[in-house]
Amino acid sequence: MHDGSELPIEILNGRPGYINFLDALNSWQLVKELKEATGMSCATSFKHVSPTSAAVGKPLSPELKKACFVDHIEGLDENPLACAYARARGTDRMCSFGDWVALSDVCDALTASLIAPEVSDGVIAPGYTDEALAILKAKRKGGYNVVKIDPEYIPDEKETKQVYGITFQQGRNNFKIGEHLLQNIVTANKELPEAAKIDLIVALITLKYTQSNSVCFAVDGQAIGVGAGQQSRIHCTRLAGTKADTWFLRQHPKTLDLQFREDLGRANRDNVIDGYINGNEEDVCADGIWQNYFTVQPERLTDAEKKEFLASRQNVALGSDAFFPFSDNIKRAYASGVKYIAEPGGSIRDDLVIAECDKNGMVMAFTGMRLFHH
Repeated sequence: MHDGSELPIEILNGRPGYINFLDALNSWQLVKELKEATGMSCATSFKHVSPTSAAVGKPLSPELKKACFVDHIEGLDENPLACAYARARGTDRMCSFGDWVALSDVCDALTASLIAPEVSDGVIAPGYTDEALAILKAKRKGGYNVVKIDPEYIPDEKETKQVYGITFQQGRNNFKIGEHLLQNIVTANKELPEAAKIDLIVALITLKYTQSNSVCFAVDGQAIGVGAGQQSRIHCTRLAGTKADTWFLRQHPKTLDLQFREDLGRANRDNVIDGYINGNEEDVCADGIWQNYFTVQPERLTDAEKKEFLASRQNVALGSDAFFPFSDNIKRAYASGVKYIAEPGGSIRDDLVIAECDKNGMVMAFTGMRLFHH
């Protein structure tokens, strides 16, 4: 600490490095703020100083449990922290490979047992039960990074950063995100239910700790698609929307019915599911290829089936850390089931963006808040 005071963190296991701590301290701020805003247990999965997802501790549907590989876990519905972690880690499993985890509450044994089989660099939480700590210390041959943070710690108002030998200083972003930001509804449709408010808050707080320029899709208390750090706003929206579509399609009956070989590792399974849904570099359903991954040749997921399934996914929320300069973002968002939007407003084309929302019966609030995390 620059003033010589005691560090607010304690390393309980492992040897966290520079990037680990950047992830740890950014991710902790996210879950701390999200819990303060919602009153619910929260978790986030971080990678390269941006969240792959964040979630509050709502119970999972049977389909989502299976898609997140936690359908065999007993007692999950009664453990909000474990539900939050299962959601956050299960959203974008390819991007969460080798992640950093942050938990808003004391880590218990069940939550630790969900973390244990995943490829992950470390975890930060306000505390750990003895059983949870024993589970985590056994991970990565005893080298898993476990960090405890003082939940009462309040940082200085000023932040200092050095770039190329030059020192910069600015005030911390202590702007509070909550329902008060959602009052300026500028569309004809002004019906914003409580569940959508929570989703928009999840999206906005996720964006606060995501590298700008970013867009976040959220539904049912979790971020389902983060388009982080893109130079173009439409590219942010397309990236986040594609991730959201993939998250939905992981719950398609055909995807849930894939019969994997028992010797296929978790990471390979994630890659194969992504290939099955998105048809990437390899046709995993083709003769001579499917045998590497499945015990039974899977039926293809056709474009028509994808379109039909995605059309049934509605009431998605979207947050943007800057205004939408063109209506193309709204069109792309609507294609992925977005109905509720929160963005700063202030574009010279706000009228065109609002008109596109009205055309589709969407609800949009201008927050007046520009997020700019770097």
